[in-house]
Amino acid sequence: MHSPSPPTAPGRIPLLEGFGEIADHYDVALSDIWGVVHNGREHFPRACEALTRFRARGGTVVLVTNAPRPFPPILEQLKSLGAPSSAFDEVVTSGDVTISFITQRGNAPLHHIGPPRDLTFFDILADQTGLRPPLVPLDKAEYVLCTGLLDDNHTPDDYADALATMHARKLDFISANPDLVVHVGDTMLYCAGAIAQKYEDAGGRVLQAGKPFAPIYARALELAERRRGAPVDRSRVIAIGDAMRTDIKGACDYGLDAMFVTSGIHRHELHRDGGALDRAAMDRLVDEAGVRPVAAMTALGW
Repeated sequence: MHSPSPPTAPGRIPLLEGFGEIADHYDVALSDIWGVVHNGREHFPRACEALTRFRARGGTVVLVTNAPRPFPPILEQLKSLGAPSSAFDEVVTSGDVTISFITQRGNAPLHHIGPPRDLTFFDILADQTGLRPPLVPLDKAEYVLCTGLLDDNHTPDDYADALATMHARKLDFISANPDLVVHVGDTMLYCAGAIAQKYEDAGGRVLQAGKPFAPIYARALELAERRRGAPVDRSRVIAIGDAMRTDIKGACDYGLDAMFVTSGIHRHELHRDGGALDRAAMDRLVDEAGVRPVAAMTALGW
């Protein structure tokens, strides 16, 4: 049966039963990970099956995530959560793009804001580039790298004094994860993007490595083209994600079609009390974002 064409005309966004309804229109899928493929505690079998079936039909899947660490630990995490390798071809992270930002600054000393688990970032940086910039106190740093909050119980307000010092010293702030929040199971945690937003609101200069910004999409398409051995037509690329501010806006701004997964980060406003999708609430969310996905799904499946 012929798949329906992705909608381009104004009107209500189609709610699909499965990715298979429109998959024939695409050669490449750029899928978010957290909220689409897993929730930080377990993988989503239907989502992995959908991506696996897309690949079996000749499609290429690049997982694109705002995780602040380069891709090797993300591969390990996917494996530990049971996500099958058949569901994807490549992985690109916000951390991968962050490495390129740091490389441009050589061994300039930096101040790192982030949990101890993110220190593996600097080991991978050294392995990939030979660089290991000194990590120094804020008053000695030439710029700041934020991979996350120091403690899961922190909020952005806990960094008010540090942000004031950064602003006074006019330090650049590299945000290795533009996400504001993430759900680990049913628990919501703040991400580096929440601190970056406060710094930017105060007039500080922020460099964002991940979605919704262009560098991560350029890297993802570069990997897809390398895997396919040929240039990729952007009209044949679809991005799949659950965050309107990052996944959907980023894809649309980059000229790609986007499919919105409604039961991810926006589930509390779109699926109140775990119920059916509130279509009116989704329409409002889309209107407020000023971007338009070609379709929506409650959860990724085939």
